[in-house]
Amino acid sequence: MTSTVSGLLTILTLVVILAVLHRPVGDYMAWIYTTKNNWKIERGFYRLIGVDSASEQTWRAYLRGVLIFSVVGVFFVYVIQRIQEILPYSLGFPAVPQGLAFNTAVSFVTNTNWQSYSPDVTLGYAVQLGGLVVQNFVSAAVGIAVAVALIRGLARIKSGTLGNFWVDLTRGITRLLLPGAIFAAVVLIIGGVIQNFNGFESITTLTGGSASIPGGPVASQEAIKELGTNGGGFYNVNSAHPFENPTAWTNLFEIVLMLIIPFSLPRTFGKMVGDVRQGYAIAAVMGAIFAASLVAMTWFELNGAGTATRLAGGAMEGKEDRFGIWGSTLFATTSTSTSTGAVNSAHDSFTSLGGMMALLNMMLGEISPGGTGSGLYGMLVLAIITVFIAGLLVGRTPEYLGKKIGPREIKLASIYILITPALVLTGTALSFAIPAIRDNVEKVSIWNPGLHGFTEVLYAFTSAANNNGSAFAGITANTPWMNTALGIAMLLGRFLPMVFVLALAGSLAAQDKVPATAGTLPTHRPQFVGLLIGVSVIVTALTYFPVLALGPLAEGLK
Repeated sequence: MTSTVSGLLTILTLVVILAVLHRPVGDYMAWIYTTKNNWKIERGFYRLIGVDSASEQTWRAYLRGVLIFSVVGVFFVYVIQRIQEILPYSLGFPAVPQGLAFNTAVSFVTNTNWQSYSPDVTLGYAVQLGGLVVQNFVSAAVGIAVAVALIRGLARIKSGTLGNFWVDLTRGITRLLLPGAIFAAVVLIIGGVIQNFNGFESITTLTGGSASIPGGPVASQEAIKELGTNGGGFYNVNSAHPFENPTAWTNLFEIVLMLIIPFSLPRTFGKMVGDVRQGYAIAAVMGAIFAASLVAMTWFELNGAGTATRLAGGAMEGKEDRFGIWGSTLFATTSTSTSTGAVNSAHDSFTSLGGMMALLNMMLGEISPGGTGSGLYGMLVLAIITVFIAGLLVGRTPEYLGKKIGPREIKLASIYILITPALVLTGTALSFAIPAIRDNVEKVSIWNPGLHGFTEVLYAFTSAANNNGSAFAGITANTPWMNTALGIAMLLGRFLPMVFVLALAGSLAAQDKVPATAGTLPTHRPQFVGLLIGVSVIVTALTYFPVLALGPLAEGLK
């Protein structure tokens, strides 16, 4: 079987699996966030934290819950890194330095999982499990909760509340992420992913030398890392390591884990607003953008510039033979189209234009299909902007699902769209504009000077601000400037958009529903799907084209 046939069959298998699973998973998530029944363990947790599960919150109270919970998470993860040397199962590792501890704490609480260190030789099991893995669960649950709050804003009529953050958070963990991760971990163990507490084992190599092999609870971390679109690996090379991702079928399984919740959430959206066609329209936009990106990235990698690349059958530098180009580009497209950021190949070694596609996936706002929750609410904000533009074209007050899109709504949506590009471009510009910082970046951080070095810095800030976490690994990010600047970008890129999403949800929930008329734009038909795709791509192109022309485009056309 040729690599092309194998790659196409893998993609076909992925499509079939998602087509079969999205409906039951989407319906199950809709039930999770609409049922009035609480499980016994959930009732016990509500009593412990003093929450009345029957009471609902305004958008401001919901937001306060998100922010307070996240601030506590950052503090906790920071502290346990700083006291690592006195914790059990520290494996003898010292305390993590202040700057790196701050960056790592922010990274995992914001669902970014940017790692400016080699985790298997930096963090012991106590920090990995008690800090990072816990945040993999709760940060994913926070994202889904915010998306559900926006759905309620669209579905409710003259309501001053959006639900209860603490209830949504708890249910997301106990009913969705925890059982899903347990199942996934068992499958990964069957597939050869390791799960132990053996620490470092010394072995004798084939040449008679010695090597120290780190073990650990990898499968349990790998499962939630992919299911929660987190991405932080147990090993430095992430899912390229055979202990994390040993075979082609585990590679496919991990891709399914990354996509199953984001691609099922549109079904949840359709069920909760009472019109599943709306969910299918959103899913179609996500799927179309994902497919276009995958085709482009695969083509660029198969037809990389240079005689040596063509003779090798494609750009195989930085890729694992067991995955090949097709398995690598499918994983990379999935990872950067969601907010996962996991890698099974070196994105820095992709062709210039292939690497640019990974950048574009993040620059789109990770909406195809995006992270757990964040992809859906990002796409819904773009849908609101799209109906606003359509309303301007026909001279009607724009409406979406019976809710008028007035000045307040469009201002909130517009600010949401501007936040991430502002963080990406400001962070990149400051890295080169301020002489002291530029000298440090060029002498310490960038290993590949010139156009590619610029792209590495651009990729880092794009990944941080979009809470992705993948990197062009030729950059050294464990420096005072990078730890601080990327940490701030991750914080603002995660929580500022949530502020405007929840404010938008509150504004929509307070409205009455406007009956559809002959002039109402149908938002479930192919015309709207095409318009939404166009708006999504054009907004990105107008924002980022100049900076792309300075980096990957210039390098690719050179």
